[in-house]
Amino acid sequence: MKPAATSTPRNPRASRRGSGGITLADVARLAGVSAITVSRALNTPALVSAETLAQVRDAVARTGYVPNLLAGGLASNRSRLVAALIPTIAGSVFLDTVQALTDHLDRAGYQLMLGQSGYTGAREDALIDAIIGRRPDGIVLTGLLHSPDGRRRLLASGIPVVETWDLTPTPIDMLVGFSHEKVGAQAADYLFDKGYRRPAIVTADDHRAGLRRAGFEARLRELGVKKVPACVVRAPSTLANGRAGLLELLGGRQAVDAVFCSSDVLAHGVLTEAMAQGLVVPRDLGVMGFGDLDFSAHVHPALTTVHVDGAAIGAQAAAFVIARVEGRDTGARVRDIGFAIVPRQSA
Repeated sequence: MKPAATSTPRNPRASRRGSGGITLADVARLAGVSAITVSRALNTPALVSAETLAQVRDAVARTGYVPNLLAGGLASNRSRLVAALIPTIAGSVFLDTVQALTDHLDRAGYQLMLGQSGYTGAREDALIDAIIGRRPDGIVLTGLLHSPDGRRRLLASGIPVVETWDLTPTPIDMLVGFSHEKVGAQAADYLFDKGYRRPAIVTADDHRAGLRRAGFEARLRELGVKKVPACVVRAPSTLANGRAGLLELLGGRQAVDAVFCSSDVLAHGVLTEAMAQGLVVPRDLGVMGFGDLDFSAHVHPALTTVHVDGAAIGAQAAAFVIARVEGRDTGARVRDIGFAIVPRQSA
C-alpha cells in the first residue's frame, strides 16, 4: 500500500511564478479571502469590512506583496507615476525643483521617477524611450535641447510633457521657466551700473550657461565693452573649476575687474582664489554668481547672485501634469517665472 498523502499548509513564497514574485492569489490564500476581495481592499478599502481589511493588510505585510501598478494602470489608463529628467543630481541648483515636484505629486497621489540625462544630452534619447515604454502619466524635462528623434517620440506618445528651466514660445507641450539670455543681460547691466568696466565670465559649457554668456556679452557690447574675456569649463562645474578659471583670466593679456559666473559654485571658487591671490573683493574684483544656493549668503564676502525660484518651477510642473491627467484646463501652456538679482557684498 502507498503511504497516505499528508496535507501541509502551502507556503505562499513557494507559489511564485517565473518572475519569482508573490501574486495576488498568494495574498488571498493567506488572508482566507478571494482575490477580488484583496483587490478591493487594496484599491477601494472603504468597500470591505474592517476585519477583512485587517486580514488582507496582515497578509500583505507577511508576504511583502507589492501590487502590480502597471496591470492596474492598463484598466484605468493611469500609472500614478511621473518621470523627470535632470542633467545631474550633483547640480544642487535643481534640488528645489525636484523636491517641490516630489511633494506636490505625492500630495495628489503620484510618485516621481528621476533620471539623469547629463549635460550633453547623449543619454536623453535612451531615457526617453525607456520612460515612454513604461507609460507614465507625465514627463518633466530640463531644458529645450532635445534631439529631433526625441522630440518626435515625445509628441507621438500622447503623454503630457513639461519642459522646465528655459523659455520658448513653442514648447513640445507645456513649459515653465525663464530666459537665460535676459539673466545674462541683466547681470551685465548690474555690474556696469556698479562701475565695473572690464568684466569677464567663467562659465560651464552646457547650453543654458551658454545662453547666459551670450546675453551677457551682447549687452556689454551695447554698453561699449568691446571684448569680454571668458574661461569655459566642463559641466557640472566645481569650486576647483572656479579657482582655475580666475587664474586663467588673471594670466591673460586683458585686465579684469569683475567676473560673472554661470553658477554659485564657480563663483565660490573665484572668491576663494581671489583671496589666495591677495585680491580684495569687491574693491579689486567684483564677483557674481547664478543660482542663489544655500551657502551664497554665508560665504565671505556674501555672494551677489541671480535667484531663480526652483520650487515654483517644480510646483507648476506638477500642477500642469495633474491638471492634464485629470482633464482640467491647464491655462497658459507657457509660464515665465522670471528671476531676480540678489545684491550682496561681493559686487
